[in-house]
Amino acid sequence: MKAVLSVIVVSLMGFAATAQQVNDTIKILPQSEIAALKFSGYIETYYSYDFNKPDSNVRPGFFYSYNRNNEVALNLGFIKAAYDKGNVRGNLALMAGTYSNANLSAEEGVLKNVFEANAGVKLSKSANLWIDAGIFSSHLGFESAIGKDCWALTRSILADNSPYYESGAKLSYTSPSGKWFMSGLVLNGWQRIQRVDGNKSLAFGHQLTYKPNGKVTLNSSSFIGNDKPADDKRMRYFHNFYGQFQISDNLGLIAGFDIGAEQKAKGSESYNCWYTPIVIAKYSLSDRFSLTARGEYYDDENGVIITTGTQNGFKTFGYSLNFDYNLYSNVVWRIEARSLNSKDEIFIKDGNSTKNNTFVTTALAISF
Repeated sequence: MKAVLSVIVVSLMGFAATAQQVNDTIKILPQSEIAALKFSGYIETYYSYDFNKPDSNVRPGFFYSYNRNNEVALNLGFIKAAYDKGNVRGNLALMAGTYSNANLSAEEGVLKNVFEANAGVKLSKSANLWIDAGIFSSHLGFESAIGKDCWALTRSILADNSPYYESGAKLSYTSPSGKWFMSGLVLNGWQRIQRVDGNKSLAFGHQLTYKPNGKVTLNSSSFIGNDKPADDKRMRYFHNFYGQFQISDNLGLIAGFDIGAEQKAKGSESYNCWYTPIVIAKYSLSDRFSLTARGEYYDDENGVIITTGTQNGFKTFGYSLNFDYNLYSNVVWRIEARSLNSKDEIFIKDGNSTKNNTFVTTALAISF
């Protein structure tokens, strides 16, 4: 415990603490405080080969995870400290990897390396009612940045092009039965730690999750806000819905649908819309082996989220199949083949435009 705590303390002190200072810090912590602290980490390395062979070794711009081509790379690595005293809680995780380079490119300085940083207080002695503030994982969608928690190796177009993280404050409630979870959020924007320069408005969101039993999860989440400077203010409305079903001991299914709309111009009554349905099926061959198939479609004709500059915009079908092998309880090796087909020639191969993009990815993830 002291060795792990030493790492956290040194990190938080900017690597300026001596070993004696770290040990002195640990010694003065009450045992109850040490018991409330939990430490964890995650490392996911990958190799992806794109048959279109991009010259820059960076995959198309709408991929924000596993986006380096033909090189062994770190997608995400982080170390996390979690504190929970029952009525007070907090989380701090610092990260590195191509995920942070791509997804947090707009953030300043050390904020690019913050995976999670939040604190919360329980508001009721009898009810599971909390208020939390800081930097969180997104309340939108069923996929996260942590690969081992997702059924498919690579993230869907849906996940890569909606928020992975958010900052702000949220009020949340879990029912005594655990079947209902509800939250309301005040946010700094669409995947933002800091608001866009010139932006004068906060954003809002909700999440409602219902788990009638251990085999069914239904979720509805939303985002409402403007993510542009005030002189170009355009309201964005987004809704994410998904259901997760454990059909049998071996077979699971996720079905999701996202839809969004954004004003065409400031004050306009006309909107540009985009939408995306997705289905993922996972079949467990045994405790260690599983297969996952995914089918998805993303339609953003007017380029609200993904800009192509082509006549029909981004209208793309995607298919993938991945195989997972759990080497140990905390180690998983994965391999995936994935293909995308677009209505317009939005991809580049050998200097020419093409409608197709096929690639394979393998990854090794370790949690501790």
